[in-house]
Amino acid sequence: MRRPVEPFLWLLFSAGGTLAAVTAPILIFLFGVAYPLAWIPPPDYDRLATVLGHPLTRLALFAVCALGLFHWAHRFRYTLYDGLQIKHINEVINGLCYGSAIAGSIAAALLLW
Repeated sequence: MRRPVEPFLWLLFSAGGTLAAVTAPILIFLFGVAYPLAWIPPPDYDRLATVLGHPLTRLALFAVCALGLFHWAHRFRYTLYDGLQIKHINEVINGLCYGSAIAGSIAAALLLW
């Protein structure tokens, strides 16, 4: 008996949405508003390089990137499938959406390695 992969995809979708909702606002505020407007002093290059060099930071950044991509893929798939009623090419849509998420996750892993 073949087990469906759909629950796993919904797990990745919800994890990506939750992680993006938690991390994106503070990162946008810090790097898009607070540092450029000098509300708080930005960290210097050496400090950022030290933080980004730590393996746990790289793992967290990979999780944000990979889960965010799978969240996008699942949402885009259902937009095409249900919203636009493109049900006759479901396999192609699945391959393109989740293949793009996998390729982006591999690229993120290589960049953070």
